[in-house]
Amino acid sequence: MVLKTFGWSFAVTALGLVAAVIYDGWTAFGIVAILCVLEISLSFDNAVVNAGILKKMNAFWQRIFLTIGILIAVFGMRLVFPVVIVAVSASLGPIEAVELAFNDKEKYEQLVTDAHASIAAFGGMFLLMIFLDFIFEDRDIKWLGWLERPLAKLGKVDMLSVCISLIVLLISAVFLAPEAHTHAGAQDKTETVLLSGVAGLITYLIVGGLSGYFENKLEESEEREHEAEEAARKSGKRVTALQVGGKAAFFMFLYLEVLDASFSFDGVIGAFAITNDIVLMAIGLGVGAMYVRSLTVYLVRQGTLDDYVYLEHGAHYAIGALATLLLVTIRFEVNELITGFIGVALIGWSFWSSLQRNKRLAAEDEKARPHSEAGV
Repeated sequence: MVLKTFGWSFAVTALGLVAAVIYDGWTAFGIVAILCVLEISLSFDNAVVNAGILKKMNAFWQRIFLTIGILIAVFGMRLVFPVVIVAVSASLGPIEAVELAFNDKEKYEQLVTDAHASIAAFGGMFLLMIFLDFIFEDRDIKWLGWLERPLAKLGKVDMLSVCISLIVLLISAVFLAPEAHTHAGAQDKTETVLLSGVAGLITYLIVGGLSGYFENKLEESEEREHEAEEAARKSGKRVTALQVGGKAAFFMFLYLEVLDASFSFDGVIGAFAITNDIVLMAIGLGVGAMYVRSLTVYLVRQGTLDDYVYLEHGAHYAIGALATLLLVTIRFEVNELITGFIGVALIGWSFWSSLQRNKRLAAEDEKARPHSEAGV
């Protein structure tokens, strides 16, 4: 089952790591490995959401998502999108950006360094909004309760995430941008940071708005499904799990693609905190995207969702750490390995906490079972 589901991902991983070594040696191998782990970690909860929605779609739309969807996810967002980011931020044509990445690495690095302040501000604001919206939401399951409970209460204040993000952007522009580093030395990038940060904030709000629109369409289809089930019960017919097709499935497909785009976007932006090399970025994120799709298929075929409930928390705390580090890199240099390992450490911690929680619940059930049996 595992080999059948993840076989293509294993093959792509091997090819990607070999390509990284051929491209730039063992350092490139390490960077690609970190990017793979980062992408999988940040997109794990996306795979869980995908599985929960995908199992409701009929076989035709499941195939559409797992074929056309993977082309959009891997080639569109993970391979093309990083080129677009560099091309826009460095005022280059896409073809010129690719040619520089392969043929004139020194000049390419200079252009990326000059554009780093705008990339960091744009990405930092986008990632910060994802993190803030998560921690300010009141969730039934809390990982770090001492922190998440008071933050959930604060989250009842309207537009708090936007206000905090704008304050962080203003502080970054005032204290970090005036000495932003380029290949020509330190320059004042205050205006650039402000404009790019606002653009990142607007992009997040647009993506969130589209996701909300498609989510509403999804909820409408679910309501119709429940009405059909209720009608079947009243008529005495057998109630079966409905799989959505037609227009409702189309809206589900669009919703899944918007969700995937938003998660892949934070992966791409976060990757700039690991490396500026567009080739390594494309390889690492592409391999990671394959695992996200394989995990989605695995969860659907198993018929159950993963019970490591704190992994979603760990992924979002990793996003918050990346957002902070991106903004810091406007002025200061941060080692790429440190940035990557912070995310991996947070995911590992959340995974370990999930295991401990599962063991504790199992022990409590074991203790309660003799009492219930004695009562019988």
